[in-house]
Amino acid sequence: MTSKIEIAELFKAIDSKNADAFAGYLTEDAVFRYGSQDPVQGQEAIRDYVAGFFGTIEALSHRVDEVWEGDGSLACMGEVTYTREGGSRVTVPFANVFRLEDEKVREYLIHVDPSPLFA
Repeated sequence: MTSKIEIAELFKAIDSKNADAFAGYLTEDAVFRYGSQDPVQGQEAIRDYVAGFFGTIEALSHRVDEVWEGDGSLACMGEVTYTREGGSRVTVPFANVFRLEDEKVREYLIHVDPSPLFA
């Protein structure tokens, strides 16, 4: 996972609410943190956490505006639009940091304020 094309594929899996495909991008011992939530560790636990989150919303869609690559890391920023159950939408900015290992995500940190989603 070292290119914008692969980032696009990762977000395609997320935006299709496919927790299994999403988990395929992670190392077995990956760490995932969404906003200020407690970190979740392990590919299966993260898959379950993300699947649970997907179950609370109707849809989501990411627009990635910029991607930066470093040695063993990626970062990106953009906007995510969440569609709540019932159809109302909210859009918020996000920034993600990925630490990589063997072309998989070892650490996935999402910097976002999700409070508008639950307001």
